[in-house]
Amino acid sequence: MTGHHWGYGEDNGPSAWHKDYPIAEGNRQSPIDIVPAEAVFDARLSPISLSYNNCTSLNISNNGHSVVVEFVDTDERSVIRGGPLENMYRLKQFHFHWGGKGCSGSEHTVGGKTYASELHLVHWNAIKYKSFGEAAAAPDGLAVLGIFLETGDEHRALHQITDALYMVRFKGSVVDFKGFNPKCLLPNSLEYWTYPGSLTTPPLYESVTWIVLKEPIYVSEKQMGKFRTLLFNGEEEEDRKRMENNFRPPQPLKGVLADDLEHSLTLTLSSLNPRLYIFRSLLIHLDQACASRFLLQEISMLMGSDKPAVVCFLSAIGKCL
Repeated sequence: MTGHHWGYGEDNGPSAWHKDYPIAEGNRQSPIDIVPAEAVFDARLSPISLSYNNCTSLNISNNGHSVVVEFVDTDERSVIRGGPLENMYRLKQFHFHWGGKGCSGSEHTVGGKTYASELHLVHWNAIKYKSFGEAAAAPDGLAVLGIFLETGDEHRALHQITDALYMVRFKGSVVDFKGFNPKCLLPNSLEYWTYPGSLTTPPLYESVTWIVLKEPIYVSEKQMGKFRTLLFNGEEEEDRKRMENNFRPPQPLKGVLADDLEHSLTLTLSSLNPRLYIFRSLLIHLDQACASRFLLQEISMLMGSDKPAVVCFLSAIGKCL
């Protein structure tokens, strides 16, 4: 496998990417399995704000790995801000990941639950960096908004994309795709999880602030079927393979997952989670004596708080053992 021939097959798929891209085994690789009960509530997180009203789509293409819709990104007409982001980030493109017929194809999972597909809206930090390429290699260069697609009723707005897929069936094909606003692909709720991660395709740069929406959008199986009419291959290639299962499986979470949802249960759990991380770390490093002392100290501190907090903490500790 060379750097130009990565893919999703047995020989060049995600399990082999580390051969050409050692960062595949890095400390902030994506996607991850999001476990809501382990998300830490961060009171500093504000709602995210999406300004897509004046966005201008340019084209739709098949890059041999997914279908991509590109946007004008020379100004601030299409941006995301707020949440974990210090600056506004410009929308560059969006693309999808999906599975085979009747199979799941999301990259992130939620408590082990998979979805039919996942939409990624890719933004870059144009305030700090001069180009998308420069931003893509920087730790705070990109912000990707992830949206799950669940099978159900037809999604009317998605037809604009699925009806254009026949024109980009082959790898390398590009056609004009003007006037599409991705705002129509957003769910009603913009509540999210966020964590520092990476691109989910080579070069796997650890440059992404992930913002994964909790609420999915619904699409029909027929609509998903149109994505599977695309091909991984160019028109001149004889060995043609249907584009499906173009996703990377979840990677180990080595950082802290934050939660913007503000209600009492989440606040109670999130206030305990930092202690759980310490306790787990002590156990992982086989320092059981320190873990025991830490546990006794925490229980002693919590005895002065309400009973639910103590029960919640002990229950969570039990899951660590």
